[in-house]
Amino acid sequence: MNFDRLYTVILGPHVSEKAALLGDANNQYVFKVARSATKPEIKKAVETLFNVSVVNLQVMLVKGKTKRGAGGRVRRRSDWKKAYVRLEAGHEIDFANIT
Repeated sequence: MNFDRLYTVILGPHVSEKAALLGDANNQYVFKVARSATKPEIKKAVETLFNVSVVNLQVMLVKGKTKRGAGGRVRRRSDWKKAYVRLEAGHEIDFANIT
């Protein structure tokens, strides 16, 4: 897999209360990923970009919400995919110092 694809697989960390609790308790991180990304691609991207070892990976497709806009117009947000990544004990990702 080339590096261009690695950089397009992971869109960024998903920041939420649940993600913070998982990170503290289970050494697990949550990422927004490309909808076309597969589990092997996500695992390789995380291991290569962050220099960590992935133990477990779970992926889920999140359905977009329906929102009302100006004038009562109904719009739907896009579906997106997120990945729960559990790292090997002793490994961690420090998002503050990523270049």
